[in-house]
Amino acid sequence: MFHLFLFVAGLVCLVLGANWLVRGASKLALSFGISPLVVGLTIVALGTSAPEIAVSVASVLEGKTDMAVGNVVGSNIFNVLFVLGLSALIVPLTVHRQLIRQEVPIMFGVTLLMVLMAMDGQLQAWEGGVLVALLVVYTSFLVVQSRRESAAAKATAAAPETIDAELQASHLGAWDAKLPAQLALMAVGLALLVLGSDWLVTAAVVFAKALGVSDVVIALTIVAAGTSMPEVATSIAAALKGERDMAVGNVVGSCIFNILGCLGISGLVAGGVGLAVPPSLLAFDLWVLLAVALACLPMFITGGEIARWEGGIFAGYYVAYVSYLILAAQQHQALGAFSSVMLSFVVPLTVITLVVSVVRGRA
Repeated sequence: MFHLFLFVAGLVCLVLGANWLVRGASKLALSFGISPLVVGLTIVALGTSAPEIAVSVASVLEGKTDMAVGNVVGSNIFNVLFVLGLSALIVPLTVHRQLIRQEVPIMFGVTLLMVLMAMDGQLQAWEGGVLVALLVVYTSFLVVQSRRESAAAKATAAAPETIDAELQASHLGAWDAKLPAQLALMAVGLALLVLGSDWLVTAAVVFAKALGVSDVVIALTIVAAGTSMPEVATSIAAALKGERDMAVGNVVGSCIFNILGCLGISGLVAGGVGLAVPPSLLAFDLWVLLAVALACLPMFITGGEIARWEGGIFAGYYVAYVSYLILAAQQHQALGAFSSVMLSFVVPLTVITLVVSVVRGRA
């Protein structure tokens, strides 16, 4: 009963924290002339990636380096397939041009870099340093790029647009148009997200172990989904509030932050020992992650919007992925038939559908 209460309390904290974080971040964007997209890619993405960083670093300090890697891989798969898919099912998501031409290719690039680094079965400390350095460069570039675009827009903007921006800043009341209130909202929201995800993961791991699920499967599913609950809550809250750029940017930004920040910091903390990459990840899950990142390219190109049916495909694939992990962990007799159906029918049909959608989008 205690862990059930912990699970419910964690969900409540996540909902409240996501709402306040999105509210504070969107107001902060207006105050500093930074677009909501960039706030979603940086501040919100870093905030919602905090649980992954905390769990992975704690795993390294406890000597469970394979769980640190599994958490990042599982979280990114969850972010793209489930978070993005569920958000699009609720509200069709508009895809900003910057995401198409810049962030999605970067997400695929860092995912590919991670796979290449992991091919030898270990992530060295110097490789973690490279990832952290790339994160610093990427974040700095985003902020500078956004401020330049904002300055150019102000130089050519008409007075009504300026008035409209001021009205947006005071839409929910003067108190949250002030910088201290915005920072307070984001700080409290982030604290609730971290606390809520910690409670949720703690309870979920107890439930999973009671069912006899292995540590690797727990890292890829329960822990990964639990630490990604802030992304779920934040993206859905942003989508419902009309901040669709922030909803999509949060998912893409979190995937980039998880690899460059979470994995990079964990690699540095591990030091000379490095991060061990489990053979099961090398054989299956890393390639699923790479395929998921690659699948975003045609989906994002189609008409500048993620439609409900596309979100349904992604959410369905996450259910299939988790089902495969559970069947494989238990060596269930249905595993062979399940794999055959996925490879022979579902995957080819999805590829054909996406290709037709891309062709129609360009027509």
